[in-house]
Amino acid sequence: MQIVEVVSPNHIKKFLDVVDYIYRDDINYVRPLDVMIEEIFSLKTNDLFKNGDAIRFLLFDDNKVVGRIAAFVNRKKAFLNSPSVGGVGFFECVNNQEAANELFNSAKQWLTIQGVEAMDGPINFGENDNFWGLLVDGFTQPGFGMQYNPPYYRQLFENYGFKIYYEQITNHLNLKKPFPDRFWKIAERVMQKPGLSFKHFKWSDIDKFAADFVEIYNEAWQFHEGFSSMEPSHIANIINKAKPFVMEDLIWFAYYNGEPVGFIVMFLDANQVIKMFNGKLNFINKLRLLYYKRRKLMTRIRVTVLGVKPKFQKMGIESCLFYQYRDVVAQNPHIVEMELSWVGDFNPKMRKLEDAMGSEFGKKHITYRYLFNDSRDDFKQFSVIPMNTKEMIVNK
Repeated sequence: MQIVEVVSPNHIKKFLDVVDYIYRDDINYVRPLDVMIEEIFSLKTNDLFKNGDAIRFLLFDDNKVVGRIAAFVNRKKAFLNSPSVGGVGFFECVNNQEAANELFNSAKQWLTIQGVEAMDGPINFGENDNFWGLLVDGFTQPGFGMQYNPPYYRQLFENYGFKIYYEQITNHLNLKKPFPDRFWKIAERVMQKPGLSFKHFKWSDIDKFAADFVEIYNEAWQFHEGFSSMEPSHIANIINKAKPFVMEDLIWFAYYNGEPVGFIVMFLDANQVIKMFNGKLNFINKLRLLYYKRRKLMTRIRVTVLGVKPKFQKMGIESCLFYQYRDVVAQNPHIVEMELSWVGDFNPKMRKLEDAMGSEFGKKHITYRYLFNDSRDDFKQFSVIPMNTKEMIVNK
């Protein structure tokens, strides 16, 4: 077997195309858009390269690609805690432990040179709403951006020595099934509070809503491990890129006396149509995507993120944000399912909220950590989430 760094256009093509071999018999797999992956590894489009670096490897066996992996380090976050941590992701491999070990070892060697002491994976060199966690339960068609992999990957990770860092649960809601009456009564009561109002996103006011999002995010996420603030231009860019999947009334904001205090962001599940694109978003497929949207062939929506400023988290605003979708669903009967993805085990409040809504289990992902010095016995110490984070009502 031979490890090769991805450096040429031919290597990039092989890195992207290896999934066609790995998932050739898997009817549930949806190949991610190539452009989404390449933007992550482009210095022009991924701002994390300003304070970090990434590398990609291919594994060959008899001149055939049998695996791939990426390793990355965000130096702005990597050394904030002990141990210092880099990441691995975009792992694909045949069912062969020796092959997997070659890939993991290559990533570990590179990350060691970067000065870190551990690696988390599989994660993304970017936001955690895409390509994050290893799927270990619920091997059905994934939502857009959600990690999907063969069941045997768990064995490859754990046999190498990765240990569970945290678990992420994705639940599903059947929108043709009524919400529990108690849930709506709570929301209706909270909505009567003077000064509380709700507005949905509008393209004409994208700059305002991007600024409101960032204000809420920077306050609500400040206690998260490795937090770094966002800029409105970054959020506006994300929404513009997702335009084919955006419905204005699927993104809602809560205000209290004019102050932005909470938001919920949902997108149409594009995987229902890009499954036919084989990763290519060329001009024809862009037209097809718009056509399918107009034909209302995307019948599932995905909750990407939900956040409320800490000082407003006990008001019941979360229930009110979901309440805004009653009319949206009624006016769009083709939307029949909501995916609530994904909620970490460090966020019990959000899990209780989903239970109150009558959601049902959909998928489980695991984010693993591998300590380079495996003689250390204090792994659990590093897995402790700050107490303030446990009090957050956020979806990620």
